[in-house]
Amino acid sequence: MSRLLMRSLVIACLALLTIAGEARAQLASPADRPILRLDGNIQVRNDGNAAAFDLKMLQAAGVTKLATSTPWTDGKPEFEGILMRDLLKLVGAKGTTVTAIALNDYKVTIPASDFEKYPVLLAYRMNGELLKVREKGPLWIIYPRDQYKELDNKPTQGKWVWQIKEIVVN
Repeated sequence: MSRLLMRSLVIACLALLTIAGEARAQLASPADRPILRLDGNIQVRNDGNAAAFDLKMLQAAGVTKLATSTPWTDGKPEFEGILMRDLLKLVGAKGTTVTAIALNDYKVTIPASDFEKYPVLLAYRMNGELLKVREKGPLWIIYPRDQYKELDNKPTQGKWVWQIKEIVVN
């Protein structure tokens, strides 16, 4: 095989890898009404400068279950959702904090390091049922407080934001 042909094949392969990498960086548009908007320092978008997600998109990104007690529920409910670290990776988040914003515009800033250190869940189900607005839905940040005793405290409780509509990466 000639050097020119070999060089052409290498360039073609690199071009295909680049195209494939760019395709993976794309995020489909929501088919249904979005329930979450991610904004700020993110690399992957589908809604102007933001990333919008409907429930099916969150479910397709990976389902994790977590059973833990909370100060607001009885017993030890089982939550289902996406790990915050996986969601942030999906949009190419580059910040050190996230601000979770609720439907009533309540805001809490959370260190992104929490999501690497602990399996923090962005839950959309509790005990098999979709979270409704009157039940802290549609999305609720859940910390694994039973699995990590250091998370069973008032400062961490303040990070359990419910009725989330938007997350801003700072």
